[in-house]
Amino acid sequence: MSRQEQSGTPVPMMEPLAVRIPEACRMIGIGRSKLYELIADGTIEIVKIGSVTVIPVAQLKALVELPAR
Repeated sequence: MSRQEQSGTPVPMMEPLAVRIPEACRMIGIGRSKLYELIADGTIEIVKIGSVTVIPVAQLKALVELPAR
């Protein structure tokens, strides 16, 4: 039984703190190669957790809020 079923109140959806590469591409609408270019030039920072690479959602939001170059 889910928490919602137990309490009868909706459980708020939480935004993830970080996402993997494919999800990051979908979120900002760019291809994998372009995302890796942005990582390589330091525009986007990554976090390694063991062998998993994640990108903080705050990094993606900051990227789309940058003025056009």
